[in-house]
Amino acid sequence: MKNKLTKIASLLVGLAMGTSLLAGCGGAATQADSKEILVGGNFEMTGVIANFGTQTTNGLKLAFKQINDAGGINGKKIKFIIADNKSEPSESANATTKLITNDKVKVVIGAVSSSNVLAAIPIAESNKVPLITPTGTNPKITVGDDGKVNSYIFRSCFIDTFQGSIMANFATNSLNAKTVVVYSDNSSDESKGLAEVFIKQFEAAGGKVLGQEAFLQKDQDFKATLTKIKALNPDIVFLPAYYEEVGKILKQARELGITAKFLGTDGWDDPKMVEVAGTDAVEGNFFSNHYSAQDSDPNVKSFVDAYKAEYNQEPSSLAALGYDAGLMVADAIKRAGSDDPEKIRKALEETKNFQVSTGIISLDDSHNPIKSAVVIEMKDGKQVFKEKINP
Repeated sequence: MKNKLTKIASLLVGLAMGTSLLAGCGGAATQADSKEILVGGNFEMTGVIANFGTQTTNGLKLAFKQINDAGGINGKKIKFIIADNKSEPSESANATTKLITNDKVKVVIGAVSSSNVLAAIPIAESNKVPLITPTGTNPKITVGDDGKVNSYIFRSCFIDTFQGSIMANFATNSLNAKTVVVYSDNSSDESKGLAEVFIKQFEAAGGKVLGQEAFLQKDQDFKATLTKIKALNPDIVFLPAYYEEVGKILKQARELGITAKFLGTDGWDDPKMVEVAGTDAVEGNFFSNHYSAQDSDPNVKSFVDAYKAEYNQEPSSLAALGYDAGLMVADAIKRAGSDDPEKIRKALEETKNFQVSTGIISLDDSHNPIKSAVVIEMKDGKQVFKEKINP
């Protein structure tokens, strides 16, 4: 009996301590709620695209630091809580659940890759917590297969198909191109979608598509197809693909004597493209991107200067997009006058003509931004700002 009573007493003491701890946590949360706005970040901090996650969160951290240093939002400071999704969709779902359920964040920013964003969507939607991706470009992020807009999901970057239209307009208006061969990655829905939009827009402007060719990711030898393209002698070749294959294709194309200009999209944006292709092979080609550090826009310069001062390096487009997403979230919270998730969602929907580092953003009815893009020209192995194209 004595042992039994001792066990009961110990249990009661443990329960009392647990209750005390819970009360302490609750008190701390209440205190934090009165002074802080909890914003979650679901990002690839480890894994195969950890570099992308770091760049994007660096931009976000800078935005929130500037906002907090200026006094915060409605008298409160932003507390940015980052969860690592390890560059995997299943972990992205876990990270989102942790941020919403355990950390009690009012809004989630991230992830970088579209697949990791798609994995997080059901959690954000079911918990009615707004989620905004700075970099996820898959159209299905904001509009599902059923054609319905995801109520709590937003993005601050333009979608894949927008780039196809941008580059078709650039080819027609800036390069005066009349003929094209489209060379796409048949293993990528993104590449095929970009090709489809480019063709439609190019033909609508009076251009002629001489042929369509395809390759697969991880292919090494492209010379058979490139020989066909050379025989067609197009003004330009549209190549919507990632830097690894792009570098190999450009190298082999120049070796075969193809002189046509190659045009691409943001998948080209990596120094490895030049490493693989060589400086001469990339010379005089163009691709679309979300921003250029060389843009003369004073808002771009202000961001670049601040980023360099903070991190001692030039910001990538991912850093700029992260910075912009941070500004958008802060603006929505300010206009909402509250950190209530539903009010933030409504304020995000109403984003109109908002100035960020990469331009002026308005969100359309599908929660996608209406914003400008830039075209980058490759010169001497370096990216050079060519022009800004508005939607």
